[in-house]
Amino acid sequence: MQSTLTFPSFGPSDLEVNPTFNVVVAYEDFETGKRAKKTYDYLAEHLGHECPFTNQMWKFDVLAVPKLRAMAAKDAAAADIIIIASHGTNPLPAEVRLWIELWLGETGRAIALVALFDSLDSCEADLVRAYLASVAGRGKMEFFSQPGLWPGRKEEAHSNDDAWEKHEKAFSVLAGVVEENWAMPRWGINE
Repeated sequence: MQSTLTFPSFGPSDLEVNPTFNVVVAYEDFETGKRAKKTYDYLAEHLGHECPFTNQMWKFDVLAVPKLRAMAAKDAAAADIIIIASHGTNPLPAEVRLWIELWLGETGRAIALVALFDSLDSCEADLVRAYLASVAGRGKMEFFSQPGLWPGRKEEAHSNDDAWEKHEKAFSVLAGVVEENWAMPRWGINE
């Protein structure tokens, strides 16, 4: 005896997915938030033709509230890119480290962790950078760190045009990694 299993046919509209590229930003204060938003805008401008972009922004201070920290951790676990922006002159606050460990423990899908620092030369920024690089390694994410120079900040750069071109290339590499990883289909099951 032979059994046949049939499945309904799907039309093009049944299978179309409108994926959204999610970016979560944690920032120290208004100034670092503005700079992180410029980085997000740069990515959206260079990759927005591929898919729609969304972002959630979380200030370091609000991560001290456990319910908000849990909400922010869920956002980060669902993010494609996580950006952490600080001045780099102080260690990351305990609530930020707790938030990081929360989303790192979730099944995430982030492809990159981006660290943005205000300070060009800071021992503290180096320590934070090393910690975030280890976080990226544990989360199997690409790690990008950008001290001092931000998209749209060429006129404020503290170094020559060659250095700016190097930093601009770093953002282009990030955009390339995003584009490459985003081209792979996401089925939504067991991602």
